[in-house]
This record gives sequence, structure tokens and C-alpha cells, in this order.
Amino acid sequence: MSEPAQPFRGRFAGKFMVVTGAAQGIGRGVAVRAAAEGAQVLLVDRADLVSEVASQIGSSAHVFLADLEDHAGALATMAKAIELFGRIDILINNVGGAIRMRPFAEFTADQIDAEIRRSLMPTLYCCHAVLPSMLAQQSGTIVNVSSNATRGIRRGPYSASKGGINALTQCLAMEYAQQGIRVVATAPGGTAAPARIVPRNAEGDTAQEQAWMAEAVEQVTSSTFFKRYATLDEQIAPILFLASDEASYITGTVLPVAGGDLG
Repeated sequence: MSEPAQPFRGRFAGKFMVVTGAAQGIGRGVAVRAAAEGAQVLLVDRADLVSEVASQIGSSAHVFLADLEDHAGALATMAKAIELFGRIDILINNVGGAIRMRPFAEFTADQIDAEIRRSLMPTLYCCHAVLPSMLAQQSGTIVNVSSNATRGIRRGPYSASKGGINALTQCLAMEYAQQGIRVVATAPGGTAAPARIVPRNAEGDTAQEQAWMAEAVEQVTSSTFFKRYATLDEQIAPILFLASDEASYITGTVLPVAGGDLG
């Protein structure tokens, strides 16, 4: 297992970045490291605890509370970033995550809708909301956090959402490359992270749901060549590489970060 990565000092100096889902997990780690590498960062989440992350980072971090499952929240987020920074160089779309894990036949229609709202619509809306400013400046980078769960079990609607993000990444990259805009994605596999402060499923999991989740965890772990989950640092580093000028000739790519499991 790798050692925690050290920041590349100054890699994002002079860059203005928006990170969604920044209160915990991968999004939090991306925001913290990007700031350490010189970025001015707007941390976006609907949970108040994102303010604690910003206070740990310091003066280069700013906070905006928004529900990105609503298009108005995405528009307000980008407007706030323009108000603060005057431009948006990098958008990291990180909001999402399976709410429930169960066989597809066991999902209700409302549960399917909720999974799509959680894991597809924030990225779709934020891409739509950020494009006017990036088109005006004729530059910008969008990094979408997808998943290798496009091939997996017990997460059908979530998997469909991430397949939609992959398609969105590729079509926007083709459509806007001539305007200086890169659109890329990572596809993380299972990732070990601290216990969520804001729970995945606020209703809690039944014993049956816990058993279905255990089946999904077993599938995810056994499908990797390493037979283990990634660390947070192993997911954060590829996201920031793709966001950086080091990846200036990479667009339309969905990079699997899943220990050899291509999803």
C-alpha cells in the first residue's frame, strides 16, 4: 500500500478551483491537497461541516452551501465562484454515491429516482452551469468523479448514473475542445475512507440490506488485482493530475483507478 502523497508545491498556483462534495472523503482530500499546491478553492457541499474543512485549510479556502441535486444550486455555485475569483479554471465534480445496495429488482421507483438525482444530476447540472464562464474565457478543465461500478452488482441505478457521467465526459470533451476546455474523469473502485459523518442512507440499512452490501463489497474487492480497497490518497492523486496542466493533452478520457478492475 502506498505512502501518503506529498503535495507538488505550486502546481496550482494562480488557479481557481471549485470542488463539489468537499465536506468529506475524496472531495475533502482533493480540496485540501489542491490548496496545499497553490489553488484558491471554493468548497461546495450541502452539509455545514464543509466549513470545518475550510477552516483547516485557511485563507485560500472559501465555502458555499448548495444542494447540487437542483439546477439552481449549480447555477448559484458557479455564480459564487465568479464573484469570488472572477473566473473558474478547474471544476471537480465529486458529488455522488450509492444510497442503497440491493438487487435491481428490489429497488422501488422512488429509490431509483433518488439514486439518479444523487449520482448523475449534480455532475450534469454543474457541467451545464460552468460552461458559460469557461466558454467566455476560452479555457477550463472539468474533472468528473465517476466509478468503475458501471460493471458491478447491487447498485444498478448508481451504476447507470456513472455510465451517464462517462458518456457526458466524452461528449463534452469532443464538443468543447476547440474552445480550450478539457473534460476528463476518473473511475474509482472501492476506496477505504473514514466513517461518513453524513450517512449514505439516512434511513439506515436493514439486516438484508447489510447482507446485500457485503456481497457488493466482496465483488468489488475480488475484482481488483490487488484484492484490497484503494486509499484516499490513491484516488486524490489521479484527480489532481488530470486537473493539472501536466495533463494538458488529455481530454475525453475516463481513467480507471480501481486496481486493474476496468469496470
